[in-house]
Amino acid sequence: MEFSEHIKTANVEDVVLQQPLHPPSRGTLCITGHHLLFSHREEQDSSGQVLLLLRNIDAIEKRPFPVWTVWRTCTPSSTDHVMPSSATSGASPTLRSITLKWRSWYYRNCRGLPNWNHDVTGWSHGDAGFVLPRMQSGFGHSVQHERWRLSTVNRDYSVCVSYPTAVIVPKEISDDTLKKVAKFRQGGRFPVLCYYHRKNGMVIMRSGQPLTGANRKRCKEDERLLQAVIEDSDKGYIIDMRSAQQAQQARMTGGGFESKSCYNSWRRLHRHMERGKTLQESLIKLVEACADKSHNMGRWLSKLENSKWLSHVQTALSTAGLLVECLERDGHSVLIHDSDGIDSTLLVSTLAQLIMDPSCRTLEGFLGLLEREFVQAGHPFQQRCAHSAFSHARLQQESPVFLLMLDCVWQIWRQFPLALGFSEALLLRLATEAYASNYGTFLSNSDMERHAAQVKDKTQCLFRALLKPREREQYTNQLYEHTELAIWPSVHPQSLQLWRGFFLRWTQQTRHLEEVQQEIRNMVIESGKTALSF
Repeated sequence: MEFSEHIKTANVEDVVLQQPLHPPSRGTLCITGHHLLFSHREEQDSSGQVLLLLRNIDAIEKRPFPVWTVWRTCTPSSTDHVMPSSATSGASPTLRSITLKWRSWYYRNCRGLPNWNHDVTGWSHGDAGFVLPRMQSGFGHSVQHERWRLSTVNRDYSVCVSYPTAVIVPKEISDDTLKKVAKFRQGGRFPVLCYYHRKNGMVIMRSGQPLTGANRKRCKEDERLLQAVIEDSDKGYIIDMRSAQQAQQARMTGGGFESKSCYNSWRRLHRHMERGKTLQESLIKLVEACADKSHNMGRWLSKLENSKWLSHVQTALSTAGLLVECLERDGHSVLIHDSDGIDSTLLVSTLAQLIMDPSCRTLEGFLGLLEREFVQAGHPFQQRCAHSAFSHARLQQESPVFLLMLDCVWQIWRQFPLALGFSEALLLRLATEAYASNYGTFLSNSDMERHAAQVKDKTQCLFRALLKPREREQYTNQLYEHTELAIWPSVHPQSLQLWRGFFLRWTQQTRHLEEVQQEIRNMVIESGKTALSF
């Protein structure tokens, strides 16, 4: 039976809507099989409407008489035709609470799937047009053809379900060898190239953990592949995002790590990073701290510290810094992985490239970086972003890895306000879209799933939409100054701050800050126009 058949009362009059930073408004509430619609009584056009996709609602609380319900939502839909600017004050809400007051009607939460039946454009160039050539642009022509090649061994997703159809690997390693290596790596994620450093020719490779098991199983093809990466170099580094103890324990369940005897040209470093349930619980505690209305500074600081969120930010940035040191300062290639290579591996790889490479710091470059390091590389968005911090549901595979990455980028942006070509508004928009979006970019858990669901035929591409002229102007950093130097963020506790623009977004103080920033932005734009007129 369809959900819509369970709706006994579809329309309710005389409902009062209360939402952060807006005065209460009275109107009509309508529930459909996929949306919740609130229409302001005072407004006659669509500007007075709030349209909320049901799947974007994390939790509902029903409270005593006079009856009201609090809809805790990761975000209402964020595009203009769905969530008008008058309802959002120009910002796409995240971690937002909406209170609806009425007398005798109550609806339970239902998470459905979005309806994508609308006119679509924006996927025309596909993977090859947006991702791989941008990667290859960092290669010299001779280097690309002498040492590296584009492999389509995974063209039907039979080798690795979480990899895209094309990957870059050492030229001397055949596709048959890659298939054997894939069987030796967690999830079939054999080592692939994700970054080539033009300054010294060193590379970043990423993969899943080796499946050595308790019997210390070997794979000579895997050993040969990694040796081909460093060629005649004296050594390379393996950064394992697990503690040494966790890596040892993984052997008991079939996993493991690269032993020194079999990979004698590689030095293994362990940098433990939390993920999964631990990271999700940290986000929940942080949001609870931000929602505390006691106005007790000691209590607030205690809750903030107990959430350990800023500790996760510090660990991520310091691990990325370690990767950059190995590559840029020491001049050695790096293989990076955790257990399955789809979470903290991608986070650290993304941050390291942002720190090192100026081409990743422009608006186009940063979106391309996210496309290849998170979307195409198989970060399971559908599982990790199924619920935000308000959900009462039992935690399954939720984990705010992508949000943590954006927070780390914001820390870099705050410390180097001239070095990044995009604004904080872009990071806020991406954080919103990851949990609830009218675009298909963050749908599903892998390229294979998106292909099976025909996402590119039925949806629009978020990244391409953000590069349109009107959007570009909003998300470009007008103070940006290009630099070829690496930018090294400080990870000292006093250097890291709470991302107030996101976690305290629905407070009056943050709204005033946004207004000031917009005024500064307008002044810079006007100054630029004046300079051009002369």
